[in-house]
Amino acid sequence: MIRIKNSLLTSRHEEFINLVDSISRQYIDPIADKIDRENYYPREVMRVLGKNGILDPKLPIDYGGLSFDNLSVALSVEIISRYSGSLGILTEVQGSLVAHSIYKYGTKYMVEEIVPKLATGELIGSFALTEPCCGSDAAAIETRAERKGGEWVINGRKIWITQGIYADIYVVFTRTGPKEAKHKTITAFLLRRNNCIEATPLEVMGIRGTGTSELRFNDCVVGDDDIVGKVNEGFKIAMDALNIGRLAVASVALGLAEAAYDEALRWVRERTAFGNPLIEFEWVQYELAHMRALIETMRAITYETAMHFDKSYDDYYAFASIAKLIVASNSVDIARRALQLLGAYGLSVNNKLNRIYRDAKLMEIGEGTNEVQMRVLSKWLVKHD
Repeated sequence: MIRIKNSLLTSRHEEFINLVDSISRQYIDPIADKIDRENYYPREVMRVLGKNGILDPKLPIDYGGLSFDNLSVALSVEIISRYSGSLGILTEVQGSLVAHSIYKYGTKYMVEEIVPKLATGELIGSFALTEPCCGSDAAAIETRAERKGGEWVINGRKIWITQGIYADIYVVFTRTGPKEAKHKTITAFLLRRNNCIEATPLEVMGIRGTGTSELRFNDCVVGDDDIVGKVNEGFKIAMDALNIGRLAVASVALGLAEAAYDEALRWVRERTAFGNPLIEFEWVQYELAHMRALIETMRAITYETAMHFDKSYDDYYAFASIAKLIVASNSVDIARRALQLLGAYGLSVNNKLNRIYRDAKLMEIGEGTNEVQMRVLSKWLVKHD
């Protein structure tokens, strides 16, 4: 595996890298193919990661984290994704989306009782935002929460929801006012698994084993104590979580690219053609050099973005979009280049690169498509340049 070196890393980061890699090698690597092949959800591994503070290392120690920074989040997701993109995404959703949102915006009860259980993997969480009507346009969601007496009644559908099949709790974004008001009438609720939630599994080409599903909410009754944040301020919560999520998705893409490079390097060292090892051909050397140059560039923007979060720079959200756009796109390209070096063997469904290629493609779509990132960046440029 490529050794991680960067001027932003401290000795504590390096110790953390070794911890995550050791756990990933022991618990994730042996089942990575099974996760993909059988669409297997690795709940026990989630518990192992949680017990070691890895699901959300930036949470305080008392809440199940390691009192670390956003760079540690990027590092953990990157390393895990070298072994399994699916577990990289599961870690991102559990920590960067669900635990982060509840810890930052939830009630005292939610923070003290639910967040530690999410951090340790005792509870599985799901972030229910996307709907059949609207993925990129999150302000257009149609799932409604209507006030009836002293309660709220939720009805609607969500789709492409990671961990939806296995979740114990859901952060659900709803419409609590006229749809014409768009982002101004969206409220987040915390729902516990019960019979009013119907979860249907969805088959996806990559990032398998993540419990991706469609959710239907049928007269789900919740109270004011179940509101995450404040009424009609849910859109802010969603965007805050997605910004952190974009950093994490860039980290997944970086880890996948590193894994693809390692597979290609191993192959060209062992494979011969026309009487010589492939690595002795100049064009192969140049291809590897190109891939490695891209990886180190991807690493630089990902870690720099984490630093912008940690130092509360006002352009953190723009850098999150830059990182996701650049790293996700190049991850797909590196996986393609690596697969090409393997030739027909790369096309085998049993080849690790086949899985990496499919997983990498989803990084260009999840947590905002490439096009959404360019939309965010164009608005930022107009405002600041």
